[in-house]
Amino acid sequence: MKPPKLVLIGGNGFLGRHLRQHFQALGYEVVSISRTGPGDVRWDARTLGPWAQQLEGAAAVVNLAGRTVDCRYTAANRRQIMASRIESTTVLGAAIAACRQPPRVWLNSSTATIYADTAGDLPANTEAAGTIGEGFSVGVAQAWEAALAAAPTPATRRVALRTSIVLGADGGAFPVLARLARFGLCSPQGSGRQWVSWLHIQDFCRAVEFLLHAGPMSGAVNLCAPHPLPNRDFNALLARHLRPLLRLPQPRWLLEIGAFALRTETELILKSRKVYPQRLLDAGFAFNYPTCEAAMADLLPAEPSN
Repeated sequence: MKPPKLVLIGGNGFLGRHLRQHFQALGYEVVSISRTGPGDVRWDARTLGPWAQQLEGAAAVVNLAGRTVDCRYTAANRRQIMASRIESTTVLGAAIAACRQPPRVWLNSSTATIYADTAGDLPANTEAAGTIGEGFSVGVAQAWEAALAAAPTPATRRVALRTSIVLGADGGAFPVLARLARFGLCSPQGSGRQWVSWLHIQDFCRAVEFLLHAGPMSGAVNLCAPHPLPNRDFNALLARHLRPLLRLPQPRWLLEIGAFALRTETELILKSRKVYPQRLLDAGFAFNYPTCEAAMADLLPAEPSN
């Protein structure tokens, strides 16, 4: 019997590597389509081409394509961030629409940054009751999801993955945060009161698998653990595990200087993201790592015994 096919778009990064391994272990044939790197098939992320043939008869397609937001938001970078998401989603929709046997499910990346900065004890943002924010990053997320919704693919169930920060030991932001923490940068960043929504890489892969089989579920789904925590508590967990000799202060003005030097934006660590996975939980998904303490215990060295 022929194995089901998963088409992974833009999957050369941290999330894509783990999804490929996860679905191959489940017996899927995984075909990777990317602009660069070790992908199986090439595309330019803008125009139809031979790559579209890979979608015929696929069980699912997962689109992770999009320029990194870990950069300065110059005019040129803003254009590239927006275009890389809208163009890739639009052309993928056109390719699926042209299939004789289109994929049954299309999971398209989005971001939990679509929600407004959530301060203090305000309720967490759910899919139904969340407050959409303002600004460049929110505008990108809205345009990204609009491109998915506008795709003429009535035979394909579409889901927008509003993904929070994904924690893994071998990629993404977490190894950088852990390295800085070892040198004492595990104090509250800015006020430390901003909320951190996060997800263990294993639960990210499991949630994607779950959504492939989640009946009629479509539209936006929050991919995050059910227990966000304040930045000060997130950093306290890092300090507890890594035990640096010092904990150096990280006021906002110092973070602004550091972000400029590293050619990135402080929004990535100072925006308060308080998000709740209501639809996943209502559908019966069970997290292996529901708390950040459990996630860090898995990803970081064990605490020394007393």
